[in-house]
Amino acid sequence: MFEVETHISCLFPEILAIIFSYLDVKDKGRVAQVCAAWRDASYHKSVWRGVEAKLHLRRANPSLFPSLQTRGIKKVQILSLRRSLSYVIQGMPHIESLNLCGCFNITDNGLGHAFVQDIPSLRVLNLSLCKQITDSSLGRIAQYLKNLEVLELGGCSNITNTGLLLIAWGLHRLKSLNLRSCRHVSDVGIGHLSGMTRSAAEGCLSLEKLTLQDCQKLTDLSLKHVSKGLNKLKVLNLSFCGGISDAGMIHLSHMTHLCSLNLRSCDNISDTGIMHLAMGSLRLSGLDVSFCDKIGDQSLAYIAQGLYQLKSLSLCSCHISDDGINRMVRQMHELKTLNIGQCVRITDKGLELIADHLSQLTGIDLYGCTRITKRGLERITQLPCLKVLNLGLWQMTESERVR
Repeated sequence: MFEVETHISCLFPEILAIIFSYLDVKDKGRVAQVCAAWRDASYHKSVWRGVEAKLHLRRANPSLFPSLQTRGIKKVQILSLRRSLSYVIQGMPHIESLNLCGCFNITDNGLGHAFVQDIPSLRVLNLSLCKQITDSSLGRIAQYLKNLEVLELGGCSNITNTGLLLIAWGLHRLKSLNLRSCRHVSDVGIGHLSGMTRSAAEGCLSLEKLTLQDCQKLTDLSLKHVSKGLNKLKVLNLSFCGGISDAGMIHLSHMTHLCSLNLRSCDNISDTGIMHLAMGSLRLSGLDVSFCDKIGDQSLAYIAQGLYQLKSLSLCSCHISDDGINRMVRQMHELKTLNIGQCVRITDKGLELIADHLSQLTGIDLYGCTRITKRGLERITQLPCLKVLNLGLWQMTESERVR
């Protein structure tokens, strides 16, 4: 009898493509160099589905964009750009995602030459840290990128309320907007986004994620605008917004679709603000009030009463104690992540309460909790679902040290 020899070269190209799809990007490129059959299989679009090409555009390369199109790649990150941005747009007419984060040499003029006609395929545009970008570019984006769903403008410090008016006028399908550290943005701009100036712009009423981190000019009026106009909002980041206060939490407390709220380092948020959130109709799954030094044990009692469905809670450096932990843990049956790093009043008693009642906990941060000992830590490590334990800056005596 003759034995039939089996070899990987006998596999159909479709089977090879399935195998290649599991490789990382570098290895996908390497298998294309093995032989003609593997090259053809590796160029199948299913192999490259969802891959983002990371490019240094320093000199002309006529084969670059045809190669990307052959493989069906529609997402691009530009790592360095010494050519015109229009070179990219012309080379990839069906581009879906363009990441220019950190391309410091991108200017309004460059974007103006690139965006000269409708680009209906583009859904994601990242201009974070493109510090030369101004409202002029946002006018171009609003005019020609009507289908944009994600716009990242973090660190674009020249953006003003006028730019937000242009966004509110043209980008009605926008779902995610990042305005981190856009220092000129004020309540007026948030009003534009929220549809408060309908005579000039409809607003971005489909927004589901809004990042306003470190926008220092915002006050509680912005939160009033958001609560009235952005009813689909699920994620709101207000960290380092020192101008918002407890009164603003009243506006947020009835946003029924809101899932995640970040109030990290909002210095004017206190127990009263948490009370307002807890008394509303929120169904939050994530809350971060780390470094809000007016948050104390009373907040934990309010959380247990009205925000007991939380899955993630961050309280780092808040003035909470074992008593606050005792008032909270019995109601928090769904909590999976608890960050209480630098809460220096927490002792082994607090850890024992956590171990006794938070059985679903998968991660806990105890960074800088200097009053805990081996006894409390042993109880925490017995949690059945625990996967992540952060003990940075935690010290024990030599006799207590865990081996």
